[in-house]
Amino acid sequence: MDATNPETKLPAEFEIWKEKAESTFWGLLGCEFEELTDKQITVSLDIKPHHLNLIGILHGGVHATMMDSAMGLMAMIARPRESVVTTNLNLHYVAPTGQGRIIVTAELVHMSRKLVNTQAYARTGDGELLAFGTGTFRVIEPKAPVPADDHN
Repeated sequence: MDATNPETKLPAEFEIWKEKAESTFWGLLGCEFEELTDKQITVSLDIKPHHLNLIGILHGGVHATMMDSAMGLMAMIARPRESVVTTNLNLHYVAPTGQGRIIVTAELVHMSRKLVNTQAYARTGDGELLAFGTGTFRVIEPKAPVPADDHN
């Protein structure tokens, strides 16, 4: 990952997000961060037998998880002080694969006060397009702090 590049403007929270991801579904699948800039993120996964479906190709849920996660990270980078949640995930599967490495790139498309729109592409290590899609993420404003009870 090129997070040391001076051109890369990452939120301070990124290293915390990266560490937390290891103990989530992301880490269980074996996903890895490859490269990150303020405009694009690249993640990857070495395909193992447990990632395949019953006909021997990469399970669509693996594509969906990687693409949703990469696009969600782009939304988080765009809005680091707020929480974002997926409201729409639209994927198109165009080619099967059953071995090797899958590489997903995601980028920001548009942002408004309440929504962040992203797009992603999943490719083989050789660059063959496997799937592409878009994601919309709703920005959840931070909750106001609860006032302390003065009757103690």
